Amino acid sequence: MKSKVQNILWPLAFGAIVLLAWQFGVLHAILKLKPFQLPVPSEIIKTLSQNLPKALTDCGVTLSGALIGMIIGSLLGFMVAVIATCFPKWGYGGMIAVSALNAVPIVALSPIMNCWFSTGMTQKIGVVSVVCMAAMAINAYSGLNNLKPFSIDLMHTVAASKWTIFKKLRLPSCLPNVFTACKINIATSIIAAIISEYFAASTSGLGFGIKDNLRKAEMAMGWSYIVVASVAGVLLYCIILLVERDAIKWHASQR
Repeated sequence: MKSKVQNILWPLAFGAIVLLAWQFGVLHAILKLKPFQLPVPSEIIKTLSQNLPKALTDCGVTLSGALIGMIIGSLLGFMVAVIATCFPKWGYGGMIAVSALNAVPIVALSPIMNCWFSTGMTQKIGVVSVVCMAAMAINAYSGLNNLKPFSIDLMHTVAASKWTIFKKLRLPSCLPNVFTACKINIATSIIAAIISEYFAASTSGLGFGIKDNLRKAEMAMGWSYIVVASVAGVLLYCIILLVERDAIKWHASQR
């Protein structure tokens, strides 16, 4: 328990030191920035409190597209991993193709999706789905195939069918990898949704708010949107951790 408390307190103490240095101008002196270029935390919090309803509305718009796209992309990625596992001769080639897709930058994908779809929400979901699919496919494929030595042979000795092997052996083995992919996709989906809003013809969302406020030199409001996006990402990440803790209690990482 003592080590767990220390693991929590040390990062919190480091974060508090950074915030204090930011608040009292130490970061401005180090980075040679003016206060209007990098507003202090107290000004950001004050601006956020004054515009909280609008910030939360825009956050809801961004998160709705990010979560829908993440779910769709994760399901597609898991299906790709399952198909590659069932057809191993084609599996390696499929993973190479998915890795190539993962190398496509979001800033190049967003304008293309903007031309394909008629609405900003559809474009956002499409971008997030493509980005999240690769991480899930690669991680799930690794979990489905990196099994304990002789486990497949043991299943064959009891005449287990392919479905039984998948349900009793491969699926439990890949769950830790699936949750790892979900934790990666939480941050990736929010980033992809925000970037896609830069190119979409919409007037709502965190991405549009950041772009619009920074363009008008309202730096404190722009940073308040960044804070909202960060808090939303942390909360969603914590939710994934809680679900993971209950779903794979038997795994060594949860002991």
